[in-house]
Amino acid sequence: MVFNMFKKDEMLIMPAVDIKGGKCVQLVQGEPGTEQVVINNPEKVAKYWEDKGANTVHVIDLDGTLNGETNIETIKKILNEVNVPIQLGGGIRSIEYAENLLNLDIERLIIGTMGIKHPETITKLSEEYGADRIMISLDSKNSKVVIKGWQEKINKTATEISKEFEEYGAGSILFTNVDVEGLLNGFNIDPILKLVKSVNIPIVYSGGITTIEDVEKLSKTGVKGIVIGSALYKDKIKIDDALKYQSLKGEF
Repeated sequence: MVFNMFKKDEMLIMPAVDIKGGKCVQLVQGEPGTEQVVINNPEKVAKYWEDKGANTVHVIDLDGTLNGETNIETIKKILNEVNVPIQLGGGIRSIEYAENLLNLDIERLIIGTMGIKHPETITKLSEEYGADRIMISLDSKNSKVVIKGWQEKINKTATEISKEFEEYGAGSILFTNVDVEGLLNGFNIDPILKLVKSVNIPIVYSGGITTIEDVEKLSKTGVKGIVIGSALYKDKIKIDDALKYQSLKGEF
């Protein structure tokens, strides 16, 4: 597979395919039982976004995140169905499982709790597979980083912890604002701007992206990618319109 790494003048538009119980779902603030969208055959959903022009699909194994039970067979189906690169996270709790996924030709592996608790795993995987394929997930709730499916808080902000992980070898950062995730109510731009300025590695933003104006605003922040979930599934944003902002226009 040819990997689709971040480019200088581009903000990748990544549709979200979140898997729970073998189905594509969208949750509110990651809480089980808040499913707003439930669609069978996640691999067909991923293929749909590819056919609509997405260059990368963002896949999260929610079962892996919430209870440690991985949807590996569904992940394999998605990899077999689509030709564009997959960015994958959720339930990666061991080096062995991470290596298995990377060996399946996942483009970028998103590592959260394991990486934050054991930063040496980020270094090892980056050295073995290349930093470009290892992304650290920094999820922020009430301005502090949270882990274990957003259930446990760390007394550091994403900006404070980001520099550490750049040094540990992470090639990019996924920054999710849990406070606005799935609410379709916009987001606070200040933490994004601070994070972009704090490191020299690409930032991908997720959380609260609701309107095409949000996409336009983010295209001026310096982030190298954005993940759009509920807004696409509820037709608040059309993928065709979002893709027009993939080429970066300027900065705040």
